[in-house]
Amino acid sequence: MVNMTLAVPEELNRIMKHHNEIKWSEIARRAMWVHAKKLEVMEKLVSKSTLTEKQAEEIGEKIKASLHKRHFRRSRTIFHAPHDAV
Repeated sequence: MVNMTLAVPEELNRIMKHHNEIKWSEIARRAMWVHAKKLEVMEKLVSKSTLTEKQAEEIGEKIKASLHKRHFRRSRTIFHAPHDAV
């Protein structure tokens, strides 16, 4: 196994030292595995895709706009509803 050195913010370091019973290297290793596996899946999907980068960006913008619209409507319903309706 290869060793790796990581730089972490001071606040994170303080928390980690406070919880020295946790195997932080194992937490980091698992998080990196999860991220690496997601990258592999994404690379497989992209390698089979016929979309251009521009088309993919356009689809992404449509998805973002749709999500924004949906969440905006929900937040208006929640924050503007009568108190007894919540």
